[in-house]
Amino acid sequence: MARNPSSGAMREKLHFQKRDLIDDGYGNEVSGPFATVFTEPAQLVARAGGEAVQASRLSGVQPYTVWVRSNERTRSVTPAWRIVDARSPREFNIRTASNPDGRNGWIEFLVDDGVAT
Repeated sequence: MARNPSSGAMREKLHFQKRDLIDDGYGNEVSGPFATVFTEPAQLVARAGGEAVQASRLSGVQPYTVWVRSNERTRSVTPAWRIVDARSPREFNIRTASNPDGRNGWIEFLVDDGVAT
């Protein structure tokens, strides 16, 4: 069973952003800039161990696990979105989103810092 964070561990404030489709002036819809949809408290944990994680660090990429409370907004997030730290300029690309305990109490995101968006 997955380890769930406590409410006191939710020390980070993260913006969840997605791109809207905009008209390019020629009748085509293209991806626009990222815009903040909502902000949530979260727990951000750096991942350690494993060859893939060590190789990522050598290339300047740091993987993290992000825990947030499950609600309608957080369940709508997909890997097409990104997460931005509200207190610093860090941007995280979302790799996966899961419901680890199957009870819809928490959402776990695997994210990367240091990857082009």
